Parts: sequence; structure tokens; C-alpha cells
Amino acid sequence: MRVFASKTIGSFAMVMVFFQWSDSLVRAQQVPAMFVFGDSLVDVGNNNFLNTIAKSNFLPYGVDFSGGPTGRFSNGRTLVDMLGGLLGLPPPPAFANPTTVGTRIQQGVNYASAAAGILEESGQHYGQRHTLILVFGSNDYINNYLMPSIYPSSFQYNPQQFANLLLNRYTRQILALHSVGLRKFFIGGVGPLGCIPNQRSSGQAPPGRCVDSVNQMLGTFNEGLRSIIDQLNRNHPGAIFIYGNIYNVFGDILNNPAIYGFNVIDRACCGIGRNRGQITCLPYQVPCLNRNQFLFWDAFHPTQAATAIIAWRVYNGPPNDVYPINVQQMALL
Repeated sequence: MRVFASKTIGSFAMVMVFFQWSDSLVRAQQVPAMFVFGDSLVDVGNNNFLNTIAKSNFLPYGVDFSGGPTGRFSNGRTLVDMLGGLLGLPPPPAFANPTTVGTRIQQGVNYASAAAGILEESGQHYGQRHTLILVFGSNDYINNYLMPSIYPSSFQYNPQQFANLLLNRYTRQILALHSVGLRKFFIGGVGPLGCIPNQRSSGQAPPGRCVDSVNQMLGTFNEGLRSIIDQLNRNHPGAIFIYGNIYNVFGDILNNPAIYGFNVIDRACCGIGRNRGQITCLPYQVPCLNRNQFLFWDAFHPTQAATAIIAWRVYNGPPNDVYPINVQQMALL
């Protein structure tokens, strides 16, 4: 998920995203526009218009969303919806939707596309997706490096080398956006993918445990991304780049689930197979009823309840959550 904004026009763009969400959290408008670049964590329906199997425009997706199934990969709101509300903005419409984007383009556009990655080839086995976007990097691992039967990347690169490949490509993408006038960037790191139901279902870890080997390989990417944020801020004094430490926030929830109201952290609310993570949520499948107590909605994505916690901590959290300043502070610059 990323957020980018142009300093010259004061707009704000964003890419990924926790307590119980409420419409009362919508604030006075702090920025005039928000532009979103990302993957399924922030897709609001772009993939509805693509030839791909990576779609969620059917129930039970959207079961807790006022608009029903819209193409959001959640039971309810996404990080973009929530951060937009905190910034006083309506959710930017899907770029690919011709019926809505034209009427609201001045308040921002959402280009996010499920299954997209930093590398163009990531997620290609799902079909079409918008690849000229910025994403967290999750799909470059889940739908590339960790799928050796389809992609050769794990044979070509060790984890350190692959992380460096992603970071080099990512930096070029960020600088390309900077070159066209964007000046405020929120760039989220990758969360603990070894703990999502999809990876737990692989049998690579004991019951109740995350796949530590997957989480360990993400350290190089996340640490490198934070270092790049420092470099970008030093080299481009007219812009501001901030890093969302999603791994830290999500890890805190995993270590202290009861504090945040979660009873189930190791399996999905909707899905099939071990940990309900081997086959993702199917059309009209009956999901769990106590969705606010589940950390994960499906094999890959958090519930609305979990996303609300991340959104809040990214918006006004300390440097351990979002560095060097938070989204609220950046919006006020």
C-alpha cells in the first residue's frame, strides 16, 4: 500500500493498514487528494475490470461493508478507507471504473491491483493486473519467491540478493514518482508473512507457530527499506518520505492478541483447508460469525477489525510504528 502526495498541489497519495472502526473517526479534511498505489491490501475494485482470477467482487467479501462486495479483499473497510477517513477524505475510486473515477478524480484515484508486485512478473499466474504501481512487496514473496514450482527466483537469488533486487527496483519506482512532482510518500513495509493462514497451512511449522524461515527473510527487505527512507530524505530535502513498520505493528498484535480483542490469530475467518488458508474464501461461502475476534479474514488479508488497529497506529503512532514521523504529522507539513 503506498501513499503519495504532491507538495505543489498539496495532495496526498497512499499505499497499505487497528481498534474497532467507526464512522465517527472521520475528521475534517486535512489534504485535498489521495492517490493510492498498491496490491490487494488496498485494491477497491480495479481487478473487477481485468481478466484475472484475483477478484473479490462477490459475497462474503464485503459482508460488513456498506457497499457490499466491491472488489475489496476484506469483510469490510481497507487501510485506504480508514486512513482516508482519518484524513477527512472519501475513499479514492478505482482507476479502472469508468462510472466513478471521472467524477471524483480531483480527490484522488486508487490504482491498486490485487496480485501486483514490485517485480512485473510477480503474481502473473493469476492473470492481468496493473503493474505500473507501487506495492508493499508482499506478492513478490508470496506469489513469486515462495512459489518455486512456478517462479525461478528462489533458485536464482538467496534471500539477501532477492531483497536487494526488490529494493533497487522499488527505489527507482519511487524516484520516478518524485520526478513528476510527488513530494509526500508513505511507504509500508512487509508484515510477518510467515504468520498468515496461507503460510501456516503449508505445514512448514508446528501447529500454532508461524513459519519463522519466511519471517526471517523479510528482515533484509524491511531494514533495507527503512534505510532507503533515510537516504531519500537526505537526498531530497524538498520532499518527505515515511516508513510504515507494518511488521512491528502486526507483530505486536500477534504477541498480545487478547489486548486487542482477538481470540483467533492462526486461521482465517473464511477459507478452506488447514488453517482455512489452503483455498481462499469462495463465492457465497459462510464465514465465521465472530469476525471482530479474528485477525485474518482470508488466507492472505486481515479483517476489518485488524486493519483498524494498523490504520490508527500508522496515522498517529510513534517512530517504532511509523518513521520518522507519522501520517498525521506528514499531512500537516
